[in-house]
Amino acid sequence: MVTIPDKSREPLMGEIRVKVRLTNAVDEALARRGRIPAAEVRVYEADAMVDTGAVRSVIPTHVLQRLGIETRGERVAEYADGRCDTVGVSEPIIFELQGRDTLEEALVLGDEVLIGQTVLEKLDLLADCSGRRLVPNPAHPDQPVTKVK
Repeated sequence: MVTIPDKSREPLMGEIRVKVRLTNAVDEALARRGRIPAAEVRVYEADAMVDTGAVRSVIPTHVLQRLGIETRGERVAEYADGRCDTVGVSEPIIFELQGRDTLEEALVLGDEVLIGQTVLEKLDLLADCSGRRLVPNPAHPDQPVTKVK
């Protein structure tokens, strides 16, 4: 489910906003291999909303364009009000929050960056709604740990 916030309202009780750095993953790989200069890696920084009700993360079209990436297909997104829509899904993006990073596709819609559950899970971050912040999982405070079963 994807929740699109209504910007005409005051911030919701417990709403969490975080600084996120988004990096074009293809550029980053080319720079690591020495094929392009590190200065050419395209990045975008945003004040993103954490959406604990959303499985996937979301970026608007202008962010997709600034990162220089394309859509690689389509997915069906279900909104909080039950409506469904077919939306684009991005090429890989590196999401970096609080010194942790992960590779992820994002749904392309709306007008702001939303951080969904898959990014939070991969980064091992928990939502502290009363404190309006993200916190590292207390079981793994120093680095994300991925469960493999």
